[in-house]
Amino acid sequence: MNKIFDMIEKRSKAWEAAKAFAQTKADADGLLSAEDSKTYKEMEAKIQNYSEEIERLQKMEAIEKELAKPVNKPLVTSPMNESDEKEQKTGRASAAYKKAMLNAIRCQFRQISNVLQEGVKEDGGYLVPEEYDSRLIDILNEQNVMRQLGTNITTSGEHKINVAATKPAAAWIEEGGTIQFEDATFSQIILDAHKLHVGVKVTSELLNDAAFDLESYLMNEFGNALANAEEDAFLNGTGNGQPVGIFAAKGGAPVEKTLTADITGDDLVDLVYCLKRPYRKNAAFLLNDATIAAIRKLKAEGDKEYIWQPSYQQGEPDRLLGYPVYTSPYAPADAIAFGDFSYYNIGDRGQRTFQDLRELFAGNDMVGFLAKERVDGKLVLPEAVKILKLKAPTKAAAKTNTTPATPKA
Repeated sequence: MNKIFDMIEKRSKAWEAAKAFAQTKADADGLLSAEDSKTYKEMEAKIQNYSEEIERLQKMEAIEKELAKPVNKPLVTSPMNESDEKEQKTGRASAAYKKAMLNAIRCQFRQISNVLQEGVKEDGGYLVPEEYDSRLIDILNEQNVMRQLGTNITTSGEHKINVAATKPAAAWIEEGGTIQFEDATFSQIILDAHKLHVGVKVTSELLNDAAFDLESYLMNEFGNALANAEEDAFLNGTGNGQPVGIFAAKGGAPVEKTLTADITGDDLVDLVYCLKRPYRKNAAFLLNDATIAAIRKLKAEGDKEYIWQPSYQQGEPDRLLGYPVYTSPYAPADAIAFGDFSYYNIGDRGQRTFQDLRELFAGNDMVGFLAKERVDGKLVLPEAVKILKLKAPTKAAAKTNTTPATPKA
């Protein structure tokens, strides 16, 4: 380091000397003689040599520092196993919280670890550990078709969604004419929170049986029950104490056409093209499983080929007129929805909670567990989805056949 400073100082003095020489040797026109010019160039070359040497020394110093670094980090604490070296999780994500929750469930919440106080809910119960909550979400997404197609939002309170009600329009004006201004207005869709709960009864023998996978049993039971109730509400809910469904008469998707005869392929084509072009890009069909039998028998006019396009790739939905087809047992048997279902917004309020029911089933030597969530759902842009109402089956046919409509060739 001292050598570098010495070289920098020498270079500085050499430069000052070169400047002074040039100023004193210059003639009246500011020019140097041939001999003085040669001398100045030698002084300038020496300054350049100083610069190159300084740069070389600085690089050598940097390499020395790099090589002097320790190869391994020193051990400053007690040795840890491989699992301890991973990033330590805290709060509801920690292994301690998960273990404490499982222990509390098995002992009917008689032994509450201090760590669970991090997840105490205001209205009672304990917040589900993050891993459990993720698994519940996985179950809901897998079982609930609307959670796959819709837009999921996590909210901490009432969630307001602004929707453009009217937009300004462009207009032609004459040169120097008056510019017209129009107001852009907005409406608001509010995602609130409706309470959904599911209860499970477990015998005390199962709670005390360490071999029984209580954790998976509760997650599957809670997840499936919540998913089924959610899907029914997201499709048929009235908005009265529950979400507003896609097929709801008020607040749902508009009915484009009601058939008075059997469904045909032309009806499906009309349904596709009654939807505005921007929404057709990500559109899909959504219908009841019972309606599939009728749709799959439809053939193109004058052709022997079915318009149904089965999927040959695992995980990919079947297609109808080039669009994916999704089914739900909760969709009405007399209606088909087509559109971009991402405009159906699902709002989850906070986290799901566990709560034990200690006394309710004590006489039966059983323990009840309650899972609760708060959720809402609304179609924020009704024009993004259209409904085709099918011909209602006759009473005689309804008794013997669950298919809502018979295809016409």
